[in-house]
Amino acid sequence: MTGKLRETAGKLKKQVRILYFALKDRDLPLLPRLIAGITLAYALSPLDLIPDFIPILGYLDDLIILPALIALTIRVIPRGIWERARRRSEEEEMPRGKSFTAALIIILIWAGLLALILRKILKK
Repeated sequence: MTGKLRETAGKLKKQVRILYFALKDRDLPLLPRLIAGITLAYALSPLDLIPDFIPILGYLDDLIILPALIALTIRVIPRGIWERARRRSEEEEMPRGKSFTAALIIILIWAGLLALILRKILKK
């Protein structure tokens, strides 16, 4: 069981790397770019939709939501761009280090989602 989970985690990590390089491709159309950006932000965000400390449910986002987002993103990215990004991910390293811009984007996405949820709740 643990070996299967590690294998799946390794595949997800590889796909996230490819998504990063696909997002850097200037030929990527707008809709796939938006979906890839959201997926990458969700994958790299330290915040989870369902906190990990909640037994069993806490890992649902890692086991269901993230793979579903990645599958959707792969489906909308043109095959040629995906292949270029895959080759580039094998040749280059993803930059490591903290990016203020990336953190700000993730915070804004989460704040926007929270605002939408609160708006829906308060309307009822």
